[in-house]
Amino acid sequence: MSNIKLFESKQIRSVWNETENKWYFSVQDVVEVLTDSADVKQYIKRILSRDEQLKSNWGTICTLVEMQAADGKRRKVQAANAKGLLRIIQSIPSPKAEPFKQWLAQVGSDRLDEIENPELATQRTRELYKAKGYPDDWIEKRMRSIAIREELTEEWKNRGVKEQIEYSILTAEISKATFGLTPSQYKKVKGLKSQNLRDHMTDLELIFSMLGEASTTAIVKTKNPKGFVQNKVVAKQGGKIAGDARKALELKTGEKVISENNFLPEAKKNKKLKK
Repeated sequence: MSNIKLFESKQIRSVWNETENKWYFSVQDVVEVLTDSADVKQYIKRILSRDEQLKSNWGTICTLVEMQAADGKRRKVQAANAKGLLRIIQSIPSPKAEPFKQWLAQVGSDRLDEIENPELATQRTRELYKAKGYPDDWIEKRMRSIAIREELTEEWKNRGVKEQIEYSILTAEISKATFGLTPSQYKKVKGLKSQNLRDHMTDLELIFSMLGEASTTAIVKTKNPKGFVQNKVVAKQGGKIAGDARKALELKTGEKVISENNFLPEAKKNKKLKK
C-alpha cells in the first residue's frame, strides 16, 4: 500500500475524524482521479447499478462530511474511510484501480497464510518495521510490547471486558497512571494523528509502556477482577507501578521519559514545521 499514492493526492479532499481515529476521503474526488470521468455523479450511479451489494450498503459505506469546495465554501460531501473506499474501488473497471485490486488480493492471500501459520504474521511485522528503517533493538522491544499487549487483552476478554470502547478506556487508565497522559494526549505531544502511538515511542517509553501493561496483567491474574469496573481499578494499579518507576528514573537522571521524538518521515516532519 505504501507504493500507492492516491490518498496523498492534492486533488483528493480528506478530513481526520478524532472520534474514530480515521481519515475520511471524498468519494467523488477518488472516483474522478481513478476514472477521469467528466460526470462523476453519473459514473457513481452506474457503479451502483452494476453492483447491487455495494448499492445496498452505500449508506453504511458513505457518510456526509463537511469539506471545502473549489469555490472556497464548505459543503457536505459523500465521504468514506479507507476500508469503504477500497470496497468502492473494487467496482471501478479502470486501469488506475488495478494496483488497489492487486494489493487487496495480496493482503487476502497473506491473511489466509497467517491463519495456517501464525508465525508468518510476526515475521511480516518485523519485516515491515525493518523496511521503515527502525533499528533492530527497537524492533525487538516493539515485538515484545505487542506480545504483552495481546496477553493483557486476552486476560480482559476472559474476565468480561467485551466492548472495544472498554478496551480503550482501560488502556487510557494504564497510560494516565504510567505517563500522566492518555494515548490521545500523548499523540498530540508527538505530533501524531492516524499513526500508532507505540510505533513512535523511544526505547524508554516502550519499556515503561510494557511495564504498565505487564504489571496490570500480573495483578489481573492474581486478583481475578470481573467485568469492566473491577478491571478499571486494576488498570490504574498496574499503571501506577510503571508510573512510580518512571518518576524514580526521572528523579535520578534529571531527564523526562516522555519525548516529542517520533519516527515520522522527514517529509511529514517538515510539513509540521511549516504549519
